[in-house]
Amino acid sequence: MLPWTRASRTPRARRTLTALLLAVVALVAPTATATAATPTVEAAASSRGWNDYSCKPSAAHPRPVVLVHGTFGNSIDNWLVLAPYLVNRGYCVFSLDYGRLPGVPFFNGLGPIDKSAGQLDVFVDKVLGATGTTKADIVGHSQGGMMPRYYLKFLGGADKVNALIGIAPDNHGTTLLGLTRLLPYFPGIEDLLTTNTPALADQVAGSPFMTRLNAGGDTVPGVRYTVIATQYDEVVTPYRTQYLSGPNVRNVLLQDLCPVDLSEHVAIGTIDRIAFHEVGNALDPARATPTTCASVIG
Repeated sequence: MLPWTRASRTPRARRTLTALLLAVVALVAPTATATAATPTVEAAASSRGWNDYSCKPSAAHPRPVVLVHGTFGNSIDNWLVLAPYLVNRGYCVFSLDYGRLPGVPFFNGLGPIDKSAGQLDVFVDKVLGATGTTKADIVGHSQGGMMPRYYLKFLGGADKVNALIGIAPDNHGTTLLGLTRLLPYFPGIEDLLTTNTPALADQVAGSPFMTRLNAGGDTVPGVRYTVIATQYDEVVTPYRTQYLSGPNVRNVLLQDLCPVDLSEHVAIGTIDRIAFHEVGNALDPARATPTTCASVIG
């Protein structure tokens, strides 16, 4: 969801609240319109080996992989390690920008999450059309691991998706170390969040969006789900709320695979090769190999 790094608990809580408020203030202030157009972003990704619309999936990897960034993220920076990692293993890989607010440059994933899911719907159709396939696999970080569930559940995505792999997804919202419980004591802040950064309000535990998303069960038939979490997550808290319940679900704790891995919320989705090895296993379970601390090699 939100990119803050790990520190001791009390300073971390202060920094999280400060960063949240600063982010809101920055988004309220007038900003210039973003100058980077989507084709430019896609061209940049293509030059790094992904978003290549001429790519045709192989028999070994018959489905394209769609990468979905987190809050404040974008289709390039979130995937500078994972996208090439998957491309080098023979996958056709694509990433999108979503949730851009008018007048807010650079930062994506801030718009209403149901609308962002609609953008994912359009993008998946584009990828399936270009690759000549009927289903894709989705890998998402933070909001990007949770938002596709709305697409699967309410927008017909279950017919087009084989697997959803969420890296530190806020599947049941977050308390941000309990700080969201303070919102009622600061009149106007909750309205400010809802008005100016709808995705932040949607991701608060107990929000109307979260209530609707999880009503009637976490999963839909026909899709395989994997959740990869870290016990050091300081953003999606408590970290066990990331886990899903239902058939065809595998919940993985990073520290069960490598006890000395200290990755927090950002690192697990952007640079952690142990987590990425587990992503590869989830994409191709028939060829899965054990994920250990040594998985950073190769």
